[in-house]
Amino acid sequence: MTLAVGTDAPSFTAKDTNGNTVSLSDFAGKTVVLYFYPKDDTPGCTKQACSFRDARTEYQSKDIVVLGVSKDDEASHQQFTQKYNLNFPLLADTDGSIIKAYDVDGGGYAKRVTYVIDPNGKIIHIDSAVNTSTHASDVLAALGL
Repeated sequence: MTLAVGTDAPSFTAKDTNGNTVSLSDFAGKTVVLYFYPKDDTPGCTKQACSFRDARTEYQSKDIVVLGVSKDDEASHQQFTQKYNLNFPLLADTDGSIIKAYDVDGGGYAKRVTYVIDPNGKIIHIDSAVNTSTHASDVLAALGL
């Protein structure tokens, strides 16, 4: 199935930065920004993560959850989070199941694509032309916020 605006977001379950089990269903009733990125602690991925870190107050005020996803494991996510003081969960998709479900498999890594999922689990925005430096504000602008 090709994912498009208006389709149901595929459900998932994964471990987050702190080893907690996280599922999409945990965020029912909230808007979720699910962003996929290739690798922890690389220049573009760091800019992208830091753009969300710096916009945390704005996202929280709009009751929007941010989740980053890559194939890196929990230990890598912990180091990345600590190094850059990230303030949102990163999901460890080590088997690539979420990456495959969202059709962002780049052959061993996740392509840089962001999905915004509405409170009812529908995809309302897809961004595959990510500017890593301004991504957090670009997503808000695309949502008219």
